[in-house]
Amino acid sequence: MTLVFHAPGAPAIAMAQLLQLCLLAASLFALSFKATSSSSSSSSHDSHGIESLHFALYQHETINKTGYIIVNGPAGAGVGQTTTPFGTVFAFQDPMTVAANISSKIVAIAEGTSITSSFDGLRSISIAKITLRLKNLKGSISIVGGTHNIKPADHPVVGGTGDFMFVQGYVTSSPVDLKGLTVTYKIVFHLYWPPYAKKFSLHDKHM
Repeated sequence: MTLVFHAPGAPAIAMAQLLQLCLLAASLFALSFKATSSSSSSSSHDSHGIESLHFALYQHETINKTGYIIVNGPAGAGVGQTTTPFGTVFAFQDPMTVAANISSKIVAIAEGTSITSSFDGLRSISIAKITLRLKNLKGSISIVGGTHNIKPADHPVVGGTGDFMFVQGYVTSSPVDLKGLTVTYKIVFHLYWPPYAKKFSLHDKHM
């Protein structure tokens, strides 16, 4: 009769090792899934620690209600849906919504001025402050640049306040509906925060 002696606790050790392997495999799967899903998000971080945010809003401008000609230009094209005379000074305070429908939720206000800079009346130099009240971000960004009334145009971001302090990037303005008294533009935001921006907040400032 042969007696076989088993080391005490051997089955338990084997089970523990098996459990560790299962946990390791599950952890690797979770990390892989997280990396894959985050690539489609509108908010991301790159390898240099730069945080970015990309989204779109719709600006609605109604002549003689949210936008007014302050100074009528002396020459060039006449006043129309898409043109104003060269040198025209225009001021606006337009609502910005989450959808192209003007009755959709308002989450921002664009206020600023533009000066018609071409004799065909289609281009202008614009300065604007966009006050944003998003779900988790509140503050404003300031933009400046050239606008084309019937073509997409990029405007660099030159500063920000609140949660948009130190923000960089640009916004792209594209016409959506240019018929009637109210015209609609799609405004796409491409915003970037450099790494040092994370070290500061409104709580750090002595106000």
